[in-house]
Amino acid sequence: RAGSGGYGYLRQPLWWAGMLTMIVGEVANFAAYAFAPAVLVTPLGALSIIVSAVLAHHLLAEKLHAFGWLGCLLCIVGSVEIVLNAPEEKEIEGVKELFAMAMRPGFVTYAALTVGLAAYLATRVYPTHGTNNILVPIGICSLIGSLSVMSCKALGTALKLTFAGRNQLFEAETWICAAIVGACVVTQMNYLNKALDVFNTAVVTPIYYVMFTTLTLTASSIMFRDYLHQGAREIAGQTCGFITILAGVFTLHVTKDHGDGGGGVGVGNVQSGVVKRAYRGMYKDRDEE
Repeated sequence: RAGSGGYGYLRQPLWWAGMLTMIVGEVANFAAYAFAPAVLVTPLGALSIIVSAVLAHHLLAEKLHAFGWLGCLLCIVGSVEIVLNAPEEKEIEGVKELFAMAMRPGFVTYAALTVGLAAYLATRVYPTHGTNNILVPIGICSLIGSLSVMSCKALGTALKLTFAGRNQLFEAETWICAAIVGACVVTQMNYLNKALDVFNTAVVTPIYYVMFTTLTLTASSIMFRDYLHQGAREIAGQTCGFITILAGVFTLHVTKDHGDGGGGVGVGNVQSGVVKRAYRGMYKDRDEE
């Protein structure tokens, strides 16, 4: 099992099918980071939760009850609020400029603390508490994820400039960012699979979204300092939009069993519809033994 350090899921076609769809989505997400600020792109990830809920409602016969629709509406309203108050994307001359931003004392300190804390959780805390405290694996995913987003932003910008005629592929910083992205993504996938194997998806999804988004916004604010070019009104609008999205995600998940016979959908039943069934099928015989 993934939660016990195993990788048997790598032999399952259903897992790879899900992985391929995730890769397609992440490629599009990666492209978005090249054209828009991280403080805009990351919170909009809540829209994927809405899509999951609606698809499950129609394809998996998992009823999306009134509270579920309310949660979707809150996510949409919050997303619109963030879009309307998002900072403008600053013109970047090259990957070296982004690398210089990352070398500022503030972000270096954040990165060092993040890597140190993630390493401590992975080596000292996870072996003893990782299977009974959801905050441990999700904390590792979120901490490393905040760094992967910053690296994706730099790598995406480098590729965008390259396609525009300003080749960045011969810059060492471009390949450093690519290496960081690869290492971060592998770590995230490893611990996210462990969390999904042990804990209910209905619990994992909202906690991961909140922690990952909060840490990513923090990292982006430290590195890019977007707030210096915004007024109090725009910052307040973004904050309110983010809180509204959190309320929507909370409503979707906390009320997932509210409805006819407990079969209603917040998104917990939604996303677990495929993932959890796969895990149950993989380990049913072993559990019976």
